[in-house]
Amino acid sequence: MATFRLQGSKVLAVDMSGDSVKAKNGSMVAYDGRMAFKKLSGGGEGVRGMVTRRVTGEQMTVMEVKGEGTCWFADRASEINLVELRGDKLYVESSNLLCTDAGLRTGTSFTGVRGASQGNGLFTTTVEGHGQAAITSEGPAVVLRVGHDYPLTVDPGAYIAHQGNLRQSFQSGVTFRTFLGEGGGEAFQILFEGDGLVYVQPSERNTIAGDV
Repeated sequence: MATFRLQGSKVLAVDMSGDSVKAKNGSMVAYDGRMAFKKLSGGGEGVRGMVTRRVTGEQMTVMEVKGEGTCWFADRASEINLVELRGDKLYVESSNLLCTDAGLRTGTSFTGVRGASQGNGLFTTTVEGHGQAAITSEGPAVVLRVGHDYPLTVDPGAYIAHQGNLRQSFQSGVTFRTFLGEGGGEAFQILFEGDGLVYVQPSERNTIAGDV
């Protein structure tokens, strides 16, 4: 299995000895050794994934990298966070998924009204299995624990990913922007309940003022 390690906080180094990984197209910045590259359509998710992406307007172009040596990845100087999967499932915004072990299964999951966020469709990318994934964030990501007695409310512009036994729902009404006078129309928040982890970034992506 490929070995993921960070060089600084904004470059991912992947050591491979005949292994392969899937990475965001165009994210490779250097490599040594012998590597082969192959473009995968629809994020490597097959026909269903391609149709889903087309319907939601999301663009997720993925490449497979295989060989012996080290390959370095980065994405617009974003911070990189490593996530270890042990048979569980990670839900992540497609734009924040940088690289995964080739053995991890990727797919899509319907998430509903969060599609009101500009640039985000109605589906979230899922990564499942045993191995490592690298996700990006604008600024250092914060990992927040959700407990059975401690639900968590997140602004949709700051949400990156989540994992664990969590229920995700959407609440309309007051959001953080409302207090700043930046909201308009009916705004919403994402509510997480159950037991798991939520990854948020300190910089909000562009959304339509969080409106639905």
